[in-house]
Amino acid sequence: MNINDYGFIRVAAASPKLKVADCHYNTEEIKRVIEQAEQEKVQLLCFPELCITAYSCGDLFFQKALQQKALESLYELIRFLKEKPSLIVIVGLPLCIKNNLYNVAAVLSGKGILGFVPKTYIPNNNEYYEKRWFTSGDNLSDFTVTIEGNNFDPAEDIENCKIPIASRGMIFDTPFGSFGVEICEDLWMPVPPSSELAMQGADIIFNLSASNELVGKNHYRKSLVLQQSGRCNVAYIYASAGWGESTTDMVFSGACFIAENGSILAEAERFSAESELIISDIDIDVLRFDRLKNSNYPSVIYHQKKEINCYIDFVIPDKMYRKFNPHPFIPSQAMYDESLSEIFDIQTHGLAKRLIHTGIRKVTIGISGGLDSTLALLVTVKTFDLLGLPHENIYGITMPGFGTTDRTYGNAISLMKSLGVTVKEISIKDAVIQHFKDIGQDIALLDVTYENSQARERTQILMDYANKIGGLVVGTGNMSELALGWATYNGDHMSMYGVNTSVPKTLVATLVRWIADSRINDESARAILHDILDTPFSPELLPAGDDGKIAQETEHFVGPYELHDFFLHRMLRYGDAPTRIRFMAEQAFDGKYSLEELVKWLKLFYRRFFAQQFKRSCMPDGPKVGSVNLSPRGDWRMPSDASANIWLAELDEWE
Repeated sequence: MNINDYGFIRVAAASPKLKVADCHYNTEEIKRVIEQAEQEKVQLLCFPELCITAYSCGDLFFQKALQQKALESLYELIRFLKEKPSLIVIVGLPLCIKNNLYNVAAVLSGKGILGFVPKTYIPNNNEYYEKRWFTSGDNLSDFTVTIEGNNFDPAEDIENCKIPIASRGMIFDTPFGSFGVEICEDLWMPVPPSSELAMQGADIIFNLSASNELVGKNHYRKSLVLQQSGRCNVAYIYASAGWGESTTDMVFSGACFIAENGSILAEAERFSAESELIISDIDIDVLRFDRLKNSNYPSVIYHQKKEINCYIDFVIPDKMYRKFNPHPFIPSQAMYDESLSEIFDIQTHGLAKRLIHTGIRKVTIGISGGLDSTLALLVTVKTFDLLGLPHENIYGITMPGFGTTDRTYGNAISLMKSLGVTVKEISIKDAVIQHFKDIGQDIALLDVTYENSQARERTQILMDYANKIGGLVVGTGNMSELALGWATYNGDHMSMYGVNTSVPKTLVATLVRWIADSRINDESARAILHDILDTPFSPELLPAGDDGKIAQETEHFVGPYELHDFFLHRMLRYGDAPTRIRFMAEQAFDGKYSLEELVKWLKLFYRRFFAQQFKRSCMPDGPKVGSVNLSPRGDWRMPSDASANIWLAELDEWE
């Protein structure tokens, strides 16, 4: 497995132990961390600000001896990296140029110094007095600097002693992604250099920092990293000074973060007495896909752009250093209650607006005893509570057919009674039998006509009964069914407002469970909901088995919904290619599904997704609840006669 082939690059942030002004000790510890990173096949590694000398040297920065030793230590790292040609390392040191001292990041590889990036914004406040020692990199006008010093032979130590240097516009290009660098305070400014670097094409931003600790500061610091990574559509790797910095006036904790587009991938242990190293794999393809959809990412050059070729022979990681969420639509535990509450509110307020706009005070809704209609009913009940309408104005209609089982029928009746809605039972058997006679359908032929006639009869009843009471039909179908086309055209496919239209099957189940466990006080109602949750997914359009149980289980035909929801999320949210989705599914569902099963269901997903677009092209209105939606009026605009051949061929080629 080559993770680079699937659009990933491995990065790390380190906060090494150090001693103030002891460059030899610090360099040896940096080398030790580099060796550790190399063992983990890290490709890009970032250390903290001024890590060669330590950040808290004070007026010692003016000492020629410290400046010279820092340079010698830098050369030592270059010689060390010649034995490790597959790694790019970023370290910090003070650098004297034309009688000015700069706080710089040095980008190193086995080829030498690839470039210097000086700090742009120099703080001068109650905590940091850097302007006492350092000059802003904005004052540099040259794009190269020649470095010299005792014990340094440019011909031996660096292939080219004229080093590119710039505080802005310096983009380092690698075979698998481009990166830029900023230093500490730069991030805290209204317009950080990283914003311009992102606009100029940087996929990754490294921040060498020395940020002290105060009560509550870490939360704010992390929020800055998260916001900047999300705002710029970048990965943001932040490495801050830690153990060993002077505690004369401040304490440094070694805070390190790896963030990607607004999410934290890795975070270091703060206040550790040992060197910290955090590692993750950055998804360059996803970052570039989001920019592809955002037309506000032109090639605008705010400052002169300098591209540095960093095409070295990276070692290729053979395993992932990050995990993929198998259920991307389900909120994390940290956001579970808040996110599900928001989704439920979006659904209810969407329906409320439609009722207010139309002046309608009654609805019909088909109740089957399955999950989708259960969630739709719960949404409708809450909506009526919000509007101050009586539950009796909700006409729950259960319509037993040829495949209805006692379990689902019983749950449908019990659920409606427990919620106090008006219960209507209208059997469709006689009407469908008459319809079969009218069209010459053999009732013993259990084909698509047999199934769809039942679905359309139910929809006709709901529509006509809504007309009868002056009401509106609330749709129950979910987004997973729309993606797969697992709905009868102009049957359960149709309604007057679909409250579940952007809620996938895995999220439907999660919402119903959350409502049962946290929003329902009645024990009997809670028990009904849990039994519905335990019922296999089925349209119940074929006769039940001899044992009276469901004979037509949806997932036997179309595959596991958790897989299809994963495929759908990767395809629509990130534009992933089939082999990349397969690769991620292998990681996400490791040990649960074989590779053959994943490919089988992924092929079926593509075939059905393309073939069933015509149903989505005329789907009813419904509220968007997340980043993925199939509405033809908004997020997904696709011709109904597009071919899936390219997508299927890619999977065939891989096999």
